[in-house]
Order: sequence, then C-alpha cells, then structure tokens
Amino acid sequence: MTRLRLAFMGTPDFSVPVLSALLEAGHEIAAVYSQPPRKAGRGMAEQLSPVQRFAESIGLVIRTPLSLKGEAEQMEFAALKLDAAIVVAYGLILPKPVLAAPRLGCLNLHASLLPRWRGAAPIQRAIMAGDAETGVMVMQMEAGLDTGPVLSGERVKIEADSTSGSLHDDLSRRGAALMVETLAALSEGKTTAQPQSEEGVTYAHKIGKAEARIDWARSAHALDCHIRGLTPFPGAFFEAPGKSGPERIKVLRALPLDLKGRPGEILSCEGGLTVACSEGALKFLEIQRAGKAPMQAEDCLRGMTLKKGDRLPA
Repeated sequence: MTRLRLAFMGTPDFSVPVLSALLEAGHEIAAVYSQPPRKAGRGMAEQLSPVQRFAESIGLVIRTPLSLKGEAEQMEFAALKLDAAIVVAYGLILPKPVLAAPRLGCLNLHASLLPRWRGAAPIQRAIMAGDAETGVMVMQMEAGLDTGPVLSGERVKIEADSTSGSLHDDLSRRGAALMVETLAALSEGKTTAQPQSEEGVTYAHKIGKAEARIDWARSAHALDCHIRGLTPFPGAFFEAPGKSGPERIKVLRALPLDLKGRPGEILSCEGGLTVACSEGALKFLEIQRAGKAPMQAEDCLRGMTLKKGDRLPA
C-alpha cells in the first residue's frame, strides 16, 4: 500500500476512529485540524475536542483555526504539500483554495446514503424519519454541502432497537475501515467517483431544542423513532407535574404497544409508564429525571405523583 502524506480534519468522537485507522494503516499525518476549544460545563472551562485530545495524546501536530477563509491559513495549509486531506465531521467550511491544495483532493466521510440526509445530523434524522437503512459514504469534496461525487459506500440496516448512539458507534467503526480502503484504491487509480443523483435529496438539519419535545398527537411508532433518534443526546422529553412545577423527563427507551386512549393519557403505571398516542401507546422502559442518572422507568416513578388517568400536556 502506498504511504500518503495527509491532513486530518475532524472534531467529535465520531472522527477519532478514522484518524486512528489511518495511522494504523501507516499513513503520515502531517497535521490535524480541529475546531477550537469551547467553554462548556458549569465552570465554563475550555474543553478540547475529542480529536484534539486524541491527537495531542500521541504527539501529532494540531491546528485549531477559527476559520480557513484567511489567506494566511490557506497558505499554511498549502505548505503542507499533502497527498490528500481526510475530513470527518470537521464543522468548518473548506474554501476552494483548501479543497484544491492536496494532490488527490479532500475526501469526506459522511454518515448517510447520499444524497439522502446531507448536512449536520444524518444519523439522528435517519432514525427519526423511520428509515430502514443508512450507511457511510466517502465522497470527493467540492464547494457544495455534501454534494461531491461518491467514491465508495457501505449500507447498514437500522434495527428496531437502534439509537443514534449505537448507530453512531457502528458507522464510525465501519467508516474508518471504508476510508482506509478507499484511500488505497484512489492512490492506485482503482476507484471512480460517481456523481450523486439529483433525486432523493434531503437535508439533515441540526436538531433544535424544541424538536426534542414529545408530541402525543403523533403515533407510537413515530414517537419510538423520535426517541431512539434523540438517544442519548439531546434526549426526547415530556413534562410532568413536579413538587415545584413542571418537571422535564427524558425518555431513553420505550416500547410501542397496540393500546388506545386519548393522546397523552396515562394508561398504566405498572412496570413503567404507559402513555396513549394518536395511534397506539408507548410504554417507557428507561427514563431520566432532571439532574439524575438514567434509571428503569418503574424505579423512577416511585418518586413521582403520576397516576392512571392523568393526561400529560402536549
């Protein structure tokens, strides 16, 4: 296999296995680009991205520019004399001079079956929409948002119990292997880029906070997809009466049932909360109260005042 000189550009946990696989394959990582540290947590301390933490732990050169639009940043990138740049959930726009600098271009790993679910949240959106399958694809980057021609891909079934968390880990692992294989084939002239179809284009917009609220006017099946797509983050939630006002409760795992009732009506509190939807009902198996760790729903309910016949707000 040809040893290539690469830049790696990524930020979240999803990106780390790809960087690790490239190193294990023997490629030279000339520099790692990641988004700058962000203030987070109660103390608002600066938090390094998962990619930066990993890169620093093994002594790689790390760069965290706020933008790549400046001439200085673009000249610094071009000076690396790269064979290719590997981009995995980096989060910054790559201007044309950056895209054109590497000899083989910039390759992006995207967690969907393009052109479906271009954009920021493809894993969550696929589950939330009830898709039967998703996948990972390696594409040659161009100026548009996830519009570049596809070099390779792998399809993955979305199981009935798949969550965005479990699918995230699976696709990251598969994507790491796919990127190594694709890079080898590209360097040897054994792969051809295929333009994306102009049909079936959808966009995976970032998840808004308001979207996470559970709407009982939807069907049990739709809400099950909604919950799994938002688990573990940001977490689908409903509000219930609490000692000092409405309490927000996240639902992490639920079971659709063929029961009837008014949307939002509590049908049972035995063995976990069961709530009616517009079609069917959901039995919550694992939930999380504000400020507490996740727990089995039947244990959590012991400290709440909910009872059969109550109706939860929309």
